[in-house]
Amino acid sequence: MRTKREYYTSMFAELSCLSNFTFLTGASHPEEYMRAGLETGVEALAVADVNSVAGIVRAHVWAREVARKVKERAAWDAEYGEIGPPRPPHLPVVRSYPVTAQPRLIPAARLRFTDAPDVIALPQTRIGWGRLSRLLSVGRLRAEKGDCSLQIADLLEHAEDLHLLLVPQAHPQPDGAGGWGPHMDALTRCFAGRIHLMMAPQYDGRDHARFAHLTGFAQTWGIPTLASAAPCLHHGSRRRLGDVLTAIRSGCRVEDLGRAALCNGEQRLRSEAEMLRIFKGFEDAVHRAGDLAGSLTFSLDELRYDYPDEGQGETPTERLARLAHAGLRWRYPAGAPQKVQDMLEHELTLIGKLNYEPYFLTVNDIVDFARSRNILCQGRGSAANSVVCYALGVTSVSPEIGTMVFERFVSEARDEPPDIDVDFEHERREEVIQWIYERYGRERAGLCATVIHYRGKRAIREVGRAMGLSEDTISAMSSQLWGFYATDAVMDHRLREIGLDPSDRRLRLTLDLVEQIIGFPRHLSQHVGGFIITQGRLDELVPIENATMEGRTVICWDKDDIDALGILKVDVLSLGMLTCIRKAFDLMQRHHRQEFNLATLPPEDPAVYDMLCRADSIGVFQVESRAQMNFLPRMKPRNFYDLVIEVAIIRPGPIQGDMVHPYIRRRNGEEAVSFPSDALGEVLGKTLGVPLFQEQAMQIAMVGANFTPEQADRLRRSLATFKKHGTVSEFRGLFMRGMAKNGYDADFAERCFSQIEGFGSYGFPESHAASFALLVYASAWIKCHHPGIFACALLNSQPMGFYAPAQIIRDAREHDVEVRPICINTSYWDNVMEPDGRGGFALRLGFRQIKGISEEDAGWLTAARGNGYREVEDLWRKAGLIPAVIERLAEADAFASLGLGRREALWAAKALAKTKPLPLFARELEGEGIYEPDAQLPQMTLGEEVVEDYVATRFSLKAHPLALLRDRLTPP
Repeated sequence: MRTKREYYTSMFAELSCLSNFTFLTGASHPEEYMRAGLETGVEALAVADVNSVAGIVRAHVWAREVARKVKERAAWDAEYGEIGPPRPPHLPVVRSYPVTAQPRLIPAARLRFTDAPDVIALPQTRIGWGRLSRLLSVGRLRAEKGDCSLQIADLLEHAEDLHLLLVPQAHPQPDGAGGWGPHMDALTRCFAGRIHLMMAPQYDGRDHARFAHLTGFAQTWGIPTLASAAPCLHHGSRRRLGDVLTAIRSGCRVEDLGRAALCNGEQRLRSEAEMLRIFKGFEDAVHRAGDLAGSLTFSLDELRYDYPDEGQGETPTERLARLAHAGLRWRYPAGAPQKVQDMLEHELTLIGKLNYEPYFLTVNDIVDFARSRNILCQGRGSAANSVVCYALGVTSVSPEIGTMVFERFVSEARDEPPDIDVDFEHERREEVIQWIYERYGRERAGLCATVIHYRGKRAIREVGRAMGLSEDTISAMSSQLWGFYATDAVMDHRLREIGLDPSDRRLRLTLDLVEQIIGFPRHLSQHVGGFIITQGRLDELVPIENATMEGRTVICWDKDDIDALGILKVDVLSLGMLTCIRKAFDLMQRHHRQEFNLATLPPEDPAVYDMLCRADSIGVFQVESRAQMNFLPRMKPRNFYDLVIEVAIIRPGPIQGDMVHPYIRRRNGEEAVSFPSDALGEVLGKTLGVPLFQEQAMQIAMVGANFTPEQADRLRRSLATFKKHGTVSEFRGLFMRGMAKNGYDADFAERCFSQIEGFGSYGFPESHAASFALLVYASAWIKCHHPGIFACALLNSQPMGFYAPAQIIRDAREHDVEVRPICINTSYWDNVMEPDGRGGFALRLGFRQIKGISEEDAGWLTAARGNGYREVEDLWRKAGLIPAVIERLAEADAFASLGLGRREALWAAKALAKTKPLPLFARELEGEGIYEPDAQLPQMTLGEEVVEDYVATRFSLKAHPLALLRDRLTPP
């Protein structure tokens, strides 16, 4: 038996781990391989997924986190020793081996070709990683999303600093080594000294003979062999899940897999001792794996991100300073206050010290393009509400309103760029996206990926089908999803309630497999707008592939991966309210000659706040929900910062953290405002002692519990919205000890941490809330002073918001806006404002409100209208509309201005396709023919008219549906 020292100086390396990022194939997370490698003493480990490097960052981050925790454990033991307080639960129970004993991650990819067997490509250096990344990009961009088309010639073209492991086919071919014979001459010339033939067991009783055959082939070509377990599982217990994944991928049940099923659970990660036993007589191949791993020095830590620099003769520092000072003069024509000037110089100094100028310049270039195209945008994020961003036009929130300290987001303590998200009009964001591709090139810009993971309902559906459960059983289980994450007793009770037998073996096994598959990646999608833009080639940093949407390309890493590697992401997002506000500004300029933008709206208008205090906020950004409308009269906002709090407080985080009621009580004077210390008073003063923002949670941890900036940043990450893997609870012990050390009682500390934990569900940063509050004020100001224009812009920006067109129209009429029906002679595609004959404007509804009418059809209709249409047939003759479109118009009662009721117009429209000849042969041109006699159609009742209105347009101007039943609903 080996000693501990011998065990942990083993040189065996596993260079062919298939993770679950080979979607629906691998049955273990990359992190699980690293953990298993730590337990089995593997010296190095390569995660090699098929034509992908999507999962290796997860393994890299896990290894880095373990190293950090082991160091923390060592520091704890050095400080407290054996007689100290209990060890914090987040520090690992680690045997006393050194940090260097954890397995080293070797980046790799398994390349699958259309004209040759697989190879495993191992980059030796940073250059080799760039070649591998470009090679994968070539194959991915050549195929549709999710596929990769590679040929052996592509590999030969991108061979620099790559080491190859040839993977023989499972069944040997006549041409030698499982299909490699025809390609060996070219490979041995191109990869001389950088090629091994991989041998992996199949556990079928013929492995020894297979190893001998492969060894002979390798000797013929003068290349060494190398041993690998080729694991697709980190542990044998995942065998059943592996079969389920294969069944899902194949679209069949597990019992129908046949030879596609795993024979056993042996295809798992192995220790050196196991490998030497399996490869008895070929031990040199096992040792060569460790030797090769020692020569593969590339690490993901070597990836360096270079910000794009489009300075055109200026240094980034000079350009940013010039643009910022010019922007300050633009923002303050009469001269900026001294405080703002001092803030600008302070921010520029700090940005320059950290070399973040290219980041701000990149965001500025994107915003500048949008401004040149009259695309409304608004920045938000950790650094968006700074003087620099205000001067550049990235945000319209004045720095004099904001309360954030710039160092909280851009500081020497955080070795990462600040976060700036930019929202654009949702109808025109694609223009911005395509400009970014054109400006920087597709080899330098790409969207982030989003990893779609298995969650409850999908896991139950797909695993249930693979296990052969009936569809009604699957539906019943998925409908009671919440019951499957409780104790066994509760789960058994829920199963009995829906008519299932908890003791059924197949059902229990299905539930176990569902629990295992939760969190597994299923496929890659694209991020909503996170762009990676680089100075050099992006495809040498990370592979690029096609997205589902035409004209877009994406990388294979998600936002957590690029954050871990310190890569810049600029979020190019869409917001429907920006579309609405821009259209409202255009209408105000056209009809009232008022020129406004987000920064020049009259500030702090009392009438606007009066309207909000009445909860008159249908359609107003962020405060239109029922919860917000219920809260507004209690909050009684009277200034901009009240709106900031209003945006942030009605969120799951503050609500679950029980922050809403204490804040209102203190605001209304029903409860005294008190602070446990002066230090925390500075943090919580502006929110009356109640933490409402993520930034405050970080400050409480730093000021009250002595968190370091690095620990506070990890807390911030764990609080991030929809964080999949981060957890807040691991900080509890650290927080409680820190608060106790500073003299805060345990009850207060526990209450503080419970409030902080509430942000783990969904907390809102103050910087985001301030940007959103500006849009709240802008939309409320337009609604208050121009309700007709606001309703018109809202309808022209659909779909968006909480409310359907019927509710928007009803609200406009309640604000004394005259709403006119869709008319064949006066309506356009968009809803418009037209003179009402009394010195004001009425809202004329547009063709876009009719279901089944396209913008192209409306364009033909209005272009051919001339002096107006006089009968239904004119639309067919003049505009060339097909009868089906004319029927849609008739069903929407668009011919009423011609004196035609809905039924008469529809009768005439339906006659077009069956009885009307072409114009050359029409009766009125020939002077003869027979008219069909007019049909005597019964008049529609008001109720029938209202029903047909809702069928055609989803609203009615004639009556509310309940008004027809009022006499029946009203008690006598």
